[in-house]
Amino acid sequence: MAIREIRKDGDEILSKKCREVEVIDDKVKELAQDMLETMYKNDGIGLAACQVGILKRIVVYDVAYIQEDGKREGHILINPKIISRSKSMIEVEEGCLSFPDVYDNVIRHEKVTVEYTDLDGKKRKINAKDIEAVCLQHEIDHLDGIVFLDRVAEQK
Repeated sequence: MAIREIRKDGDEILSKKCREVEVIDDKVKELAQDMLETMYKNDGIGLAACQVGILKRIVVYDVAYIQEDGKREGHILINPKIISRSKSMIEVEEGCLSFPDVYDNVIRHEKVTVEYTDLDGKKRKINAKDIEAVCLQHEIDHLDGIVFLDRVAEQK
């Protein structure tokens, strides 16, 4: 496993749309593990492949990591897609590893259901709420070339 360089504000790759993963091979599995290690090394709770310079629809996240015990429960999502959103919204201060020391409030759906493929090629669903839902929306936005500051701008 390797720690990858996180692309920062101003890097044009952050505004590009990522491509679907067609085949889950050893290269994709290695990238996903590298992404988890990179996220943990930088004290993040989520990371999209474009943030490490790869235009593939891969997201890793771990909201348990920020809890008091610091236990790791990393999740790897291939080709994640939000298939339902709650009508109820929440406002949360967000940050991003690609925008160090920048934080702002973003209004997101309180609950989402995300469909994805796991590393074994199985279709899965996550019913997420609160910070997990916010994290997933933030990371899936990255896959579509949208950063949280774009959401801040459109909400003001």
